[in-house]
Amino acid sequence: MDVLKGAVAAGVILAVLDLLWLGVIARGWIAGQLGPLMREDILPVPAVLFYLIYAAGLGFFAVAPSLASGDWMRAAMAGAFLGLVAYGTYDLTNLATLKNWPAPMVFVDLAWGAVLSAVSAGGAVLILKKFGWA
Repeated sequence: MDVLKGAVAAGVILAVLDLLWLGVIARGWIAGQLGPLMREDILPVPAVLFYLIYAAGLGFFAVAPSLASGDWMRAAMAGAFLGLVAYGTYDLTNLATLKNWPAPMVFVDLAWGAVLSAVSAGGAVLILKKFGWA
């Protein structure tokens, strides 16, 4: 049950922050990096599947193990590492296998994945503990 609660809490934070990042803050920069590789319209099913799977991973690997102690920093550190692994898998594989994959995209996305995942996992623990849901 802690995994589900953790996944939901982390998933809400993750989705809000990532949509803000992708849709507002970094939108122009990302479009400039990826150019013609980007779709004009995002495909909703793969996007939703990513958020569900990734939120479940944060819940399982970072939030749930930290809930008993309420140690949000432990959750944040585990989330940051998971983000580095997941975003690193995506970006470094793309850099290795796709023509013209921009190297700056790799470094920015790795940093964003680690920060986003840390904030989502740590924030989930704080929220669940504060409201007595853990």
